Parts: sequence; C-alpha cells; structure tokens
Amino acid sequence: METSSLYPLKFKPAFKEKIWGGKKFASFFKQKLDPNKKYGESWQISDIEDDISIIENGFLEENSLVDIIELYMGDLVGDHIYNRFGLAFPLLFKFIDASDKLSLQVHPNSELAYQRYQQLGKTELWYIIDAKPNAGLYIGFKKDTSQEEFLNALKQGNLEEMIQFHPVKKGDAFFIPAGTVHAIGEGILLAEIQEASDITYRIFDWNRKDENGLERELHIEEALEAINYKQGRGYKMDFEDEPNSSVPIVKSEFFNISKLLLDSPIHKSYIQIDSFVVYMCTEGEVHFFTEQDHEFITAGESILIPAVITDVDIVPNGKSELLEVYISHKPE
Repeated sequence: METSSLYPLKFKPAFKEKIWGGKKFASFFKQKLDPNKKYGESWQISDIEDDISIIENGFLEENSLVDIIELYMGDLVGDHIYNRFGLAFPLLFKFIDASDKLSLQVHPNSELAYQRYQQLGKTELWYIIDAKPNAGLYIGFKKDTSQEEFLNALKQGNLEEMIQFHPVKKGDAFFIPAGTVHAIGEGILLAEIQEASDITYRIFDWNRKDENGLERELHIEEALEAINYKQGRGYKMDFEDEPNSSVPIVKSEFFNISKLLLDSPIHKSYIQIDSFVVYMCTEGEVHFFTEQDHEFITAGESILIPAVITDVDIVPNGKSELLEVYISHKPE
C-alpha cells in the first residue's frame, strides 16, 4: 500500500456533560458549545463501544476508527500493534475540564479487567493544561493500608484523609497505574491519555447529589480486589522543557508520551517505531506537512499520524505545545 493512501487523520470530538464539568472547552479552547451545559470530557480518539470516533477530514471522512483499522491494519496502527491488539485501538485520548472534584475512583489492571470483562485495564497519564491556584489531584494512599482500614475510613467518612493530595500547576504530568485510588480536584483542565478502557469503580463521591437529589452509584465491592493498598510513590513525572524537541514524560509498556514546546519548525522521522503517533495540542496552533498532505490542529484538538507515514514536518503558528504519544514494541 502506498503512503499516499493514508494521511494525518482528525476525528470529530465527542463532548460529554458531567455533574462536575465546566465551561473551559469554550473559554480556554474557544470551542463552540452550548453555554448552558457543563461539559466535563472531550473524547478525542476512541474505539470504546458506543463512542467510536469518526474521521472528519479527507477522503476517509465519516468512516469510523474501527472501519479504517479493519481496512488498513498495520499501515494505520503499526504491525506490532496490530499483531498485539487486532482490530482494537489500544488507547483513549481525552481532554477533561473539572470545575468540581471528580469522584474518588479506581480502575482494574489488565489481568482483573480481562478476567471480569475480557477488556484492557486502565493505566493513564494526566497532563495539566491549566489550573486555578491551590488546585490539586488526589492520588494514592499516604501509607500502606489494609482493606479493613479502607472500609472503616469509608464508613466513617474520612477516606479523603488517607489519600495523598498533589498540588498542581500548568505543565505538570502524573502517571497513574491501574489499581491506584485517585481523583481530579476542582479547577483543573487536563489532557488524559489512557489504555482503551472505560471501566471505572467509583468509591466515594464527596456526598454529592445530582439535579434530582440523588447520589451517584458507588462500586465498592467491585473495587476491593482492584485497589492497590500500598503507599503510593512516583506519580509526578520529572522532566524539563526543551524548545523544539520531544522531551520524554513517560515511557511504559502502555504508551510513550513526550512534550513538544514549539516556536520553530521541526522534522520528525518515525521509521524506527512502527506505531501510529497521536499529537494532542494543548496550546497554540500546529501544522503537519507530509509528502502529499497538510493538516493543522489548534488547542483542544488532536491528530493521528498513521504508522505508514514515516516523515512529518511540524510547523507551529507562534508559540505552541503538543503532547506526542505512541506505543513501543512490547519487550519479549
């Protein structure tokens, strides 16, 4: 198949109303949305059932992500990824606007998720795009904890006291392994890159009630086996910005994520990685030039570079910022 068959792909975002959502997709990203609604999530690229992304550019417009994986296979996602995941797209990309706290929750690891649902687990990374003063994330236990201690704290209403609070600022990144109890605090806009799973066990919702006066469902029993009760460490990623270069944030078996802070054009060669590459724009406007095609994204948008495209020129329109995501070969 010739390289010209595929091109940089953009997908229609799916905006999700949430009880904790806000208005920053409109105010910060300048997206045209209903001003009377609170949107908490913008799903960028997904093959989760009932939320499969649809292409919005080029001759593949209106085809779904699943359709084109079936058609292009390894040329789209990379041969090693297609051999490992088949027709499933392995990652889910979102922007999240939390004007209020999200629930304290946990996601199962892949072993438990496959045992229960024949699905992937959910390890994820959060990148902070904007945060109000004193905003923070709740991630991991302060000390080694037993299931009994966890249940007692839940019963007594002081579970929050057991969870680490991490103050955040723009540009911070946090890696959250499956099994980690966590929640996004209020006043935060972030990018979320995760395994392609929507399995969430809600364990505490701050005694919050919806518009009908009802509390949201909790999933305590399901969560007990999924939780890692050990003291949490190493969630915040350590990296330093370097202009016009891919700066690694995290390298893992699930995904590799780097940050690009751009004010000049750069050239990227992907010939060694055999993987799709997704760019999420967190600031500014960035143009992508391949041998035959040109596309651009602005803050709050994402683009997928098919694996068969091995060379791209990336040109910012003024100061801009990207997250770069791909999957490495799994170690034998």
